[in-house]
Amino acid sequence: MTNTERVMAFIAAWNARDLDGILAGLTPDAHYVNVGFSEARGRETIGASLGPFIAGASEIRWSVHHIAETAAGAVLTERTDVFVMGPKTITVPVMGVFEFQGELISAWRDYFDIPGFQAQMA
Repeated sequence: MTNTERVMAFIAAWNARDLDGILAGLTPDAHYVNVGFSEARGRETIGASLGPFIAGASEIRWSVHHIAETAAGAVLTERTDVFVMGPKTITVPVMGVFEFQGELISAWRDYFDIPGFQAQMA
């Protein structure tokens, strides 16, 4: 399995709202950054930060528009993340970077329009 395929499996876990599946794709000491927002280090801490957000969404749809894998194995995704939260549907264009240690994601950074996200959440 390539790292690109691993990222697509990670995204499938998001689309299934499967927190255990999401966390299973991460190294125990993974580093996750929502650039400009939060930062979490370690699978347990990441799970604690993602859990309430996932539980609050009745539907999650991440659509990948472009995906590329570098020679070093990092995977870059251009995608649109959609979260249905109560009566609101939040749509966020995202650029994501996934770095690997072996077969697991060791670093994950998402870059997105924070003011646009916050306006939709208001």
